[in-house]
Amino acid sequence: MPSQTVKTSVPTKQDIVPETLLKKRKSQEKEREARTADLQKKRAANKEKRQVIFKRAESYIKEYRDAEREKIRLQRVAKQEGSFYVPAQAKLAFVVRIKGINKIDPKKRKTLQLLRLLQINNGVFIRLTKATIEMLKIVEPFVAWGYPNLKTVRELVYKRGYGKVNKQRIALSDNAIVEENLGQYGVVCMEDLIHEIFTVGPNFKQVSNFLWPFKLSNPLGGFHKRKVIWAIAKRLSLPSLLA
Repeated sequence: MPSQTVKTSVPTKQDIVPETLLKKRKSQEKEREARTADLQKKRAANKEKRQVIFKRAESYIKEYRDAEREKIRLQRVAKQEGSFYVPAQAKLAFVVRIKGINKIDPKKRKTLQLLRLLQINNGVFIRLTKATIEMLKIVEPFVAWGYPNLKTVRELVYKRGYGKVNKQRIALSDNAIVEENLGQYGVVCMEDLIHEIFTVGPNFKQVSNFLWPFKLSNPLGGFHKRKVIWAIAKRLSLPSLLA
């Protein structure tokens, strides 16, 4: 029986995979695996964050409803007893500048600067204290103000809200913007921000300073001091501003 010979061939250059190419492929595979793992972690973290935000929003809704029910209960008790219900003193005000710089003395100008009301139609939230009430009295001819309720605060923030990021005016279009700038104060989403403003919380100063002064358009016929709150409410579709 004739013997069979095994044919062998010398590998060509095309058959040989350079070691550097193998290392490159392995490195790319590791990078892909790392990116995939990182993406999965981010998705899990975002899911957890959304759950936290949802739970906070639920707790705020309950808090607001409980407060409103308690107010109604106290009103009923007062009526039954033949007395009057006296609500707690307001802690929050929304202030709008209604006049320019003509005939303004240095003290009033400085006070307007401290209130961050640098232009006509600028609006800001302020904490009502003895000091801020005195400031409002100083600039009385140049501003109008009222007591915003929850709906007003929420709609102003969502419809006209901008944040101060690196000295720039940035639209509050994402919770990430809020968290990046106010996360150190426990404020990580829009509802946190609104809650801090409306309740005049412990971080009210930081949150209100983060909010860029609201820019309101001039109503037809100009501002009239006695009607300024109604003009703002009508223009922004915020009748609750009168509540």
